Amino acid sequence: MTRAQTPAETPSRAPVQTPSQASDLAARAARRPRLSLREIVLVVVLGVVFGFLYWVFVQAWNGLAIAMGPAGDLAQHVLFGSWLLVGPVALAILRRPGVGILAEMLAAIIEVVFLGSPVGPMLVLAAALQGIGSELPFALTRYRRFGWGVFAASGAFGAGLVFFWTAYRMGWYGQDLLTLRLGVQVLSGIVLGGLAAKVIVRALSRTGVLANFAIGAAEDGGEGIPERRVR
Repeated sequence: MTRAQTPAETPSRAPVQTPSQASDLAARAARRPRLSLREIVLVVVLGVVFGFLYWVFVQAWNGLAIAMGPAGDLAQHVLFGSWLLVGPVALAILRRPGVGILAEMLAAIIEVVFLGSPVGPMLVLAAALQGIGSELPFALTRYRRFGWGVFAASGAFGAGLVFFWTAYRMGWYGQDLLTLRLGVQVLSGIVLGGLAAKVIVRALSRTGVLANFAIGAAEDGGEGIPERRVR
């Protein structure tokens, strides 16, 4: 004969979060006026880490350009998406306006100041354009949607927006390869910049290290955005 469970013994269930609740949490995060110290530290860490990674991708670009021979000038477009990663990663974790642009610019500053990028300060301007393009799809959803499609759009916009400025600066307008350059760069942005960023975010989220940020709160049963404890 089994005895009835008392309320104290009844197993508790984690609250089930609906898509609308997750959207509300993301919106609450986006409305908070200032970044917390913890969020600022994370943006800086991401900027530094990806700044060094971006430098590694530059070395890969040089090697690929040699390997591609006569078509080596297209190597930068093939790998371009890899220089868009930090923006959507920061946005998906913090879900705050502007963090994608800020993270991209910080990564560029690391490349210029500490790693001696030959592009110089112009790289920071390019990073700002990349960040604006990458952030636009998330902004259009009011920082409430973080699915594969939004990440893909982020990579496409980030790669596309900066392309037109680069094409002007490098004198590509009027060349036969202009359309090919744009197509390859946008495709790279979608795959290496957008979809790869989604994979990185999912992998980090599964480790639990992001539990104290907006992404953790959105995936957590609906207890809300973590409050700032350090001012």
